[in-house]
Amino acid sequence: MAKITTHEQLRALYPPKVERAVLKEMTALDRHAKRFVELSPFMTLATMGADGLGDVTPRGGEPGQVRVENDNAVLLPDWPGNNRLDSLENIIDHPGVGLLFLIPGVKETLRINGRAEIVTDDSVRQLFEMRGKLPRSVIRIAVEEVYLHCAKALMRSHLWDDTARIDRAELPTMNQMIKDQTSGTGPLISQEEMEESYKAVLY
Repeated sequence: MAKITTHEQLRALYPPKVERAVLKEMTALDRHAKRFVELSPFMTLATMGADGLGDVTPRGGEPGQVRVENDNAVLLPDWPGNNRLDSLENIIDHPGVGLLFLIPGVKETLRINGRAEIVTDDSVRQLFEMRGKLPRSVIRIAVEEVYLHCAKALMRSHLWDDTARIDRAELPTMNQMIKDQTSGTGPLISQEEMEESYKAVLY
């Protein structure tokens, strides 16, 4: 299997960088980036663990789930999950993170790269009060790189097109898949029952 092992080999395989793609990178949030963050209900958080492996986790909430603190920082609440704490532990080991923001119906995305820290100040946590609850912690990302990403990936995937939606029945229920993967015992729970159980611990 032929492999690329150097930057020189890689660059020789592809055309030169598009000038506009280089020039669009900023070191702070402008009004367009801020507006994109404000409208986004879904993003992915990429971190790297002590073992050197990358890790990406989905983060969702109401539009504006991530707050712009200022031109150079954003705040991401850590709402209840499975308590593996992969992302948080990774941030302690390696603070460099990458964020990818999506807005339903918009084919472009926004990327932010920076350094993260975990904060627990009440004044910060209270910014995210939801249904009378506060996140246990908030991830503060100091922005180092920010830029809009073109629409080609979402155009190829037809992500927002109704015609691209598949029937949930094409996959087993989440409960069934995890039971198969873990040789678990216990009663089978329907997809609908599992989703109802999620609602009680969203925040």
